[in-house]
Amino acid sequence: MEDAAGLLRARVVRGVNLAKRDAGDSDAYVVLCLGDQKMKTNVRNNSLNPDWNEDLTFCVSDPTQPLKLEVYDKDTFTVDDKMGDAELDIQPFMDAIKEDWEGLRDGTIIQTVNPSSQNCLASDSRIIWKNDMVTQDIALRLRNVETGEVELQLLWVKIPRALDF
Repeated sequence: MEDAAGLLRARVVRGVNLAKRDAGDSDAYVVLCLGDQKMKTNVRNNSLNPDWNEDLTFCVSDPTQPLKLEVYDKDTFTVDDKMGDAELDIQPFMDAIKEDWEGLRDGTIIQTVNPSSQNCLASDSRIIWKNDMVTQDIALRLRNVETGEVELQLLWVKIPRALDF
């Protein structure tokens, strides 16, 4: 952690219209990766629209690395089924946290990131100054699957005496 610029807290909010992988509804969980760090949510049973509301926190030393996401269906006797993946360029978020936004009115939109063929955004994603913090609400369209989105919220946590990037 000595070479970290800070902590990126990714709240995995929920899945929307996930792909069905079992006879019933799926038992979904999310795996997030940032560089060589890998974390996963708890399994939400029997739902194609699961609510996780779980915070996964990553140490950021290289702000150019994307946040990678994979969704799986937990299986008991076989390998877990993949339910899609997505990737998020966190550079716009990292650029926003470099600025001093103190005194900015709560709820002010700092930047809007639009969906494009180069990203997995399902809709416009706003980077906002809220509660004296930079946050970003994101809906990611899953790739390599017929349907599904995952909603995230990013939040930056400063580390005292952290490195600048």
